[in-house]
Formats: sequence, structure tokens, C-alpha cells
Amino acid sequence: MQSTPPYGEPPLPISPGAIADGPKVPGATRRRSVVAGAIGNTLEWYDFATYGYFSAVIGRNFFPSDSPTTSLLSAFAVFAAAFFMRPIGGIVFGHIGDRYGRKTALLLSAGLMAVSTFLMGCLPTYASAGLLAPVLLVVLRLGQGLSVGGEYTSSAIFLSETAAPARRGLTGSLACIGAAGGILLGSIAGTLVTGLLTPEDVHQWGWRLPFLFGIVLGVFIFALRRHIDDDHVETVFREDRTPTDQRSPLRTAVEIDGSAMLRAFAMNLGLACGFYVVFVYLVTFMHTVSGLPQHTAFLINSLAMVVQAVCIPIAGALSDRFGRKRVLVLTGAGLTILSWPLFMLLTTGDTLLIVLSQVAFAILIAGNAAVVPTAFVEMFQHRSRCTALAISFNASMALVGGTAPMAATWIVHHLAWPTGPGLYVAVLSAISLAAVLTMRDRTGESLA
Repeated sequence: MQSTPPYGEPPLPISPGAIADGPKVPGATRRRSVVAGAIGNTLEWYDFATYGYFSAVIGRNFFPSDSPTTSLLSAFAVFAAAFFMRPIGGIVFGHIGDRYGRKTALLLSAGLMAVSTFLMGCLPTYASAGLLAPVLLVVLRLGQGLSVGGEYTSSAIFLSETAAPARRGLTGSLACIGAAGGILLGSIAGTLVTGLLTPEDVHQWGWRLPFLFGIVLGVFIFALRRHIDDDHVETVFREDRTPTDQRSPLRTAVEIDGSAMLRAFAMNLGLACGFYVVFVYLVTFMHTVSGLPQHTAFLINSLAMVVQAVCIPIAGALSDRFGRKRVLVLTGAGLTILSWPLFMLLTTGDTLLIVLSQVAFAILIAGNAAVVPTAFVEMFQHRSRCTALAISFNASMALVGGTAPMAATWIVHHLAWPTGPGLYVAVLSAISLAAVLTMRDRTGESLA
């Protein structure tokens, strides 16, 4: 059976089984793959969330200044620096995933993140090591950024390629469950540390505890992934290989999927900004602007993460039923219209309104985040999918995701505009919505 690609290359032979039914995966193998692929994101996002939540303490320990805002901006600048490594990580791990298999990329990215996270908790501070302390902090953050550049996209691709076509949206959304679980764990760790220790203890040594705990997560995830099997996926798509595949996956991705990569980049801008403003920056915002105790801010954020975790598989399943495009249009329009009004509620100082605002954000972001990975997987072909998806996704994350907390801090404190971050999210969401409207919905179609 022949399938004629839309980009004008000669037809490629495709397995009839792949066209009709998707990968033939034994039930037990499929379940192990889903668990291993989804849970790996937990470590990646646990660390990124932990750094964001303790950014004020990290700023004082590694970038001491007479101005708390300056220290905070410095800490968020290092947070952003890690994101600029994500496109490079996407190229590196995308190449590994396309050439040597999804499993290899998943193992390497998890190992790199586990080591980097643990070492973060062992770093000397500026008071004891001087300029060496922030230099080491930046080096480790760059290593973490490299790891995340390959982790999230590799796991989303692995889950989607393993899934039955009729449930691809639900299965692919589980990559977001792992990410949400990691951020929730980071928020819980922050709640425990700030609730059980005095502010002085948190500043002196308590901030290290969540990072040191990262090694436990890392060992568990690495052991779990050692036993996954991606041979069934590689077998199904092995016929999607031609002599041109001897070229680098990067060159293949740009030549064949260049326009789709640009579309995916634009589609992800609103989510990238909104996610890190809402689930990383808002803990600091609620404490420094809304006037809530830090412990209360962590509790509200944890509640929002629970809501998001519940909504993610629901949104993934809805995308299987009604199509990826409809769900993305609905949630994108919601973020465009409601982000600024929701930020107005955050500035009222009323705890109930603040909770309602962050929960509303959580629902909208969950619906968008759950569907985006699968929609992106369906946009690219197998032989360069890891590379194409990783570059487009991580480039938008680097540009507006990693810089979102820093940009929000600057808007609030230097422009004296507390609701400004809401408008920032709304504008980028509008750009993403426009890009979504141009996409072709491939819900249920063969990935081959």
C-alpha cells in the first residue's frame, strides 16, 4: 500500500497495519510504556518548579544585593538561561531519539537531570564561595536546560507513537500528567519546607532539601525506564526510512517540516508564557504583591496543580472525541480573553478570589497543555519527528517560557503595573490562537 506524502517526495511504503490500526503493541507492554514515558517528566519539572518557588531565597544566597527585586531578577535570569539551552538539548536528544531510538534519549535525559538536580542542593553560597557560587549555579542550570530540551518532547512522542489512534490524545496527554505531577511535588516540597522551618532556617539550609530529594526521584525513574521496550514502535515505522535518512535529522526536519515547525513554534507561545507565569511566578506574586503568607501561596498553587492534573486527561480524551483543533481553539480563546481579568482578581488581596483566579487559569492551561503535544506529534513525520518537535517546542519555551517570570517581575515592579503580566499572557495567547486556526487537524489519522 502506498501513501503519498504532502510535501512532494516519492511515495514511501507503509505497513497496512500501521495505516489501519496503528502500532500493534501488547497490552502489558503498552501499559509499561505509558507509565515509564509519563512519569519521567516528573523529575524534570519538579526541579524547574522547585527553583522557581525558591527563587527569592536563591537570589539572596547567590546574588546578594541591597535591593530584593534585583536579587529576584538575577535568580529569574538564571532560570531563563536554562531555557536557552533547551533548543540545543532538543537538537542533541532529538538526534539521539531519531537515530538511536526513543528509549535511549529518555534514559540519558533523565540521568543528566537527576545528577544536576542533586548537585544544586550541594552548592556553596556566595557568602562562602564568592563569585564561584553563581558560576556553578549557572553551569548546573544549563545542564538541566539541556536535559529538559530532550525529555518532555521525547516522552510525548513515545507515548503518542505507542498509543492506539483512537486514544492518542488521552495517552499523549499523560506526558503533561508527569509534568504536572513534578510541579505539584515541587509545590508540596515548598509547602512542607516553609511550613515546618523558620524563615531563617529556609534561608540558611532548608532550600537545599527539595533539590537533594531529586536524586531519589531520578534513581526511581531511571530504573523504571531501563525496562521499557520501544522495539515495537521502531518496527512499525522502520519502513518510513529512505536513503535520504543518512542526512542529519536536523537537516531533514528543516527541509521537510520547516513550515510546520514555524506553526508549532507560534502555537506554543501562549502556553509557554501562561504556564510559567501561573505556576512558577504567581507563588512569588501572591506573596510579594497580593500580601499572602508564603505558606498560603504554596497551598493555593498546590491546589491549582491538583485541578490541572485532573483536567489534563479529560482534555486529552475530549480531543479524541471532538478533535485537537476544537479543544485548542476553545482554550486558546479562553486564555486570550480571560488572562487580564483573572490577574485583576489576583491583585484584590481576597484569598477566595485569588484561589478562583488561579483555578480558572489551571483549567485553561490544562486543556491547552494536554492537547498540544499530541497535535505536534501529528504534524511531523517519524524519521525527523523528535528533532522537529523538540526544536519548535523548545525554541518557544526559551523565548517566552523561561523569560516569563523575569518579564512578569519587571512589569510588576519596574513598570508598577500589577495586572500587566495578564495582558502579556493574553497577547501571546492570541498569537497562538491565530496559528492554531491555520493547522490541519489529524485526529485519529495514522502517524505513519
